[in-house]
Amino acid sequence: MRLQLSMIAVAVSLAACANAPTEYGPANGGDRGWSQTRIEQDRYRIRFAAGNDTDFDAAEQMALRRAAEITLEQGGDWFLVTNRHQDGNDRNPVGVSTGVGVSSGSRGFSSRGVGIGLRLDGSAGEKSVSIDILVRSGERPQDVRAYDARDVLANATR
Repeated sequence: MRLQLSMIAVAVSLAACANAPTEYGPANGGDRGWSQTRIEQDRYRIRFAAGNDTDFDAAEQMALRRAAEITLEQGGDWFLVTNRHQDGNDRNPVGVSTGVGVSSGSRGFSSRGVGIGLRLDGSAGEKSVSIDILVRSGERPQDVRAYDARDVLANATR
């Protein structure tokens, strides 16, 4: 039993180290960070990929942060989010289950057993958020899809 618990502890430790933490920055061919595509002169698609250490809201905030940076780089003041898409899940990559069994047979024989199961799911918790934006200048309209680029960056967590 001690050996089984040691093996479980090692497996959980390895699973916890398997994925690098999600940080804000370009993906650069990796599996975490932002990427962008220019669709038209003033239209962009920004995708932020995150791991199980980040929830969907935080991933979207990082996509909005990149949208604000692009807007200012292009000389704009605000941007309009025209499309949002989320992909992935929030499952925990490590699951542990237990089971207990008891059986009775003829002639007074009985047995008891305890089982421990470990699930390692490498894709659990992987997620991405994609937004399509239009870069705009001037006064921002009163639209919940319109974001002031400077406000977004001022409120971004570093």
